[in-house]
Amino acid sequence: MSLLHLAIISPLLLAIFIPIFYKNFRQIHTGWFILPLPILLFSYFISFISITTSQRTITETINWIPSLGINFTARIDGLGLLFALLITGIGALVVLYSIYYLNKDKEKLNTFYIYLLLFMGAMLGVVLSDNLIVMYAFWELTSFSSFLLIGYWYHREKSRYGAQKSMIITVFGGLAMLGGIILLYLMTGTFNISEMIPQSSEILNHPFFIPALLCVLLGAFTKSAQFPFHIWLPDAMEAPTPVSAYLHSATMVKAGIYLVARLSPVFAESPVWLWLVAGFGIVTLFWGSFSAVKQTDLKSILAFSTVSQLGLIMSLLGVGAAALHFTTMDDSFYTVATTAAVFHLINHATFKGSLFMVVGIVDHETGTRDIRKLGGLMNFMPITFTLAIIGAFSMAGLPPFNGFLSKEMFFTGMIRILEMDIFNLDTWGILFPILAWVASIFTFIYSMVLVFKTFTGKYQPEKLEKKPHEAPVGMLISPIILASLVIIFGFFPDLLSHSLISPAMAAILPSLLGSADEFIVHITFWHGFSIELFMTLGVIAIGALLYTTLPKWRSVYGLFPEKLALNRFYDNGLEFAQRGSMKVTKAYMNGFIRTYLVYIFSFFIVILGTTLISKDAFKLDTSNVSTIGFYEVLLALLIVVASVTILFAKSRLTSIILLGAVGYTVALFFVVFRAPDLALTQLVIETVSVALFLLCFYHLPKLKKEESRLHFKLVNALISVGVGGIVTAIALSAHSNKLRESIAQYYIENTYDKAAGKNMVNVILVDFRGFDTLFEICVLAIAALGIFAMIKLRLTRRKEE
Repeated sequence: MSLLHLAIISPLLLAIFIPIFYKNFRQIHTGWFILPLPILLFSYFISFISITTSQRTITETINWIPSLGINFTARIDGLGLLFALLITGIGALVVLYSIYYLNKDKEKLNTFYIYLLLFMGAMLGVVLSDNLIVMYAFWELTSFSSFLLIGYWYHREKSRYGAQKSMIITVFGGLAMLGGIILLYLMTGTFNISEMIPQSSEILNHPFFIPALLCVLLGAFTKSAQFPFHIWLPDAMEAPTPVSAYLHSATMVKAGIYLVARLSPVFAESPVWLWLVAGFGIVTLFWGSFSAVKQTDLKSILAFSTVSQLGLIMSLLGVGAAALHFTTMDDSFYTVATTAAVFHLINHATFKGSLFMVVGIVDHETGTRDIRKLGGLMNFMPITFTLAIIGAFSMAGLPPFNGFLSKEMFFTGMIRILEMDIFNLDTWGILFPILAWVASIFTFIYSMVLVFKTFTGKYQPEKLEKKPHEAPVGMLISPIILASLVIIFGFFPDLLSHSLISPAMAAILPSLLGSADEFIVHITFWHGFSIELFMTLGVIAIGALLYTTLPKWRSVYGLFPEKLALNRFYDNGLEFAQRGSMKVTKAYMNGFIRTYLVYIFSFFIVILGTTLISKDAFKLDTSNVSTIGFYEVLLALLIVVASVTILFAKSRLTSIILLGAVGYTVALFFVVFRAPDLALTQLVIETVSVALFLLCFYHLPKLKKEESRLHFKLVNALISVGVGGIVTAIALSAHSNKLRESIAQYYIENTYDKAAGKNMVNVILVDFRGFDTLFEICVLAIAALGIFAMIKLRLTRRKEE
């Protein structure tokens, strides 16, 4: 295993040891045990910057299922490295913040940090896997681990609801994405992204192209909370604030952004990709910012602001795809949208991460996040207020913070659409700058609400659960670091151009790089008196006016009918599905095993019988059948007699003995066929089974006369004969329709040479079919654990208060 693979799975490995540390070192906060790992990983990934800046990549492969083209191929390029640094860098700050936010005496820190490390490892696997199947496995692990993190406070109904909602929507999108991955494989013959990109021209003309594109985007849109799938993200705010700061600023919601950026070289030449990515992105930006203004909970404001910011980045990636259709313009013209997307990706992680932590501090020190109860905290929490100003003003796109720079570039990208005469952008494209500007006004408003409704105005101590005071130093370190980056990237905007932004763009738009050494990225603070600057001034002026008059026009939100709310559709749809499934289930789940067997065997007979007839598959060839001896006939008759006698048995004990006789007779068959090891296995299993049956049935009452009578039932007889007949027909047909030579000779020739074993059956089970045996053992182990848990379970009734 390479060091790169070890770095990816190291959070998963560390999670194994958390219960041990938590049990033996209760006096130490578990976070101190976790913190060194993301710091070391961040330092490790930084060492790759010199490689990615020279347009080189690092690829390491571990063979997994090479026959299917599925291998654990880890690949680091500019885009993967950028996300890896965000995951580990923000992860380290979140762990440090959580140490002071979560009380080790009140919270189950072992489970919290196990979930967090599972998520960190899953995200690293997503962004560093070149194989799409492996990436999908990590993708679904992010959904599972985020479900656990969001539902960490499972005793709260809202936490359970939010966790379930996020799971349903993101897993639905993930399954759609899996369909897109399979279609891509059918088109290219590979699961590796690096091998798909050179085939983009052939993929574009394939009939599977559009279905694959739609499936992939469905996965990306659900994960990155694009309209109308954004409804899960606000409910995910029920998670602890460190979780919100991590999942919704730099990691989980950015996974969809990563997927779109990573597969842009494959799909971006299509106008469908441009319109869908840019269109859904700009609508999400507008709706998220518009919805954020009406929220009264601080984390809800941040949730909808995250939705809007994700829409902004998504729209930029969509517009940036148009660059692939221009080859004569200068770099700064047709790559500005992609540059803005990458730059804002970094900026959003810094200011949104700090704002989540600020909100967590306010909640931690006052006991509420309701802006209607807050106000006047500036005097009690001056440092937190300063951090809020920096983060909120950057989110609003105000100078001199980094959000101002990427927002100006966002305006530039939207304006440039009007100069493109492809895909009807010169006509319908006017909607992009209009929606972008209007959404920016609402972004300014909710940013001001976030800060001034919380820290200025009238102080209301009677509405607070705690007397406010400044947070402890440990809780302030992480947001201070992030706020400092907001300022540094604002005053020194070109700091990341060569090291992170340019290599990431080379991964998103590789065909435009050509023979050049790198993309020329130059970000400056001042661009003169441009249309973008006047748009910003308009945002500030109109935004300030609307903020000051907010109580007068806020009633406009009441005009939207509640029945048309997307959450209402989700809740009603879920309720309808539950009721419908309950009715269907009750229709066939009547509590009688006989009924269930009738369904199963009837389906068995109809499907297999129809297949045999429609495919003309039944065939009887006795040319290769060996002669049947006297002992074989005698044993067969014994089995038939014992089986039929069971039906007429007057007691359970007799039935068990006859059933055992059938099993022992089968063991004798193995002896006749010269398979002593199978005979021994059959004898052991049969002996144990009979003994267990006797132990169980000993405690049952004796059969009553009416129960011991044999009643003929036509349905049972027909199904019995049908199953027996179908199985016999399949067995005879399989023996008579041998399309290939028997594999037995292969085992005879290779058992000793390849597996160094003389017992052929053992070698087949352990070596040639080792995975089958392994999975069977896993199934048995899971069943044993389930039985053990049920035995040890102690149910106690809670006393009614």
